[in-house]
Amino acid sequence: MVKARIYQPAKTAMQSGRAQTRKWRLEYDTADARFVEPLMGWTGARDTRGQLNLRFDTKEEAIAYAEKYKIPYEVEEPQPRKLIRRAYADNFAFTRIR
Repeated sequence: MVKARIYQPAKTAMQSGRAQTRKWRLEYDTADARFVEPLMGWTGARDTRGQLNLRFDTKEEAIAYAEKYKIPYEVEEPQPRKLIRRAYADNFAFTRIR
């Protein structure tokens, strides 16, 4: 049976804010190997559950959904975010490490 992954996504390198990172997601792991479609050369998979991406407000809601529909799951806890505060002018300081 295909296992689902419940996690809270990290922010991308292109984001300065935390938008789209507060909600929890439930995604299925791909059970089948991907294949190259011979006519067009696109990558495909036989299992469409890999396209499913559900969002929940809390981790408990995601776990309750998985248990209600008997979906095996594993929860990945988010890593604590390290807060770095510095001024823009510090980029041009003489004491800056190069």
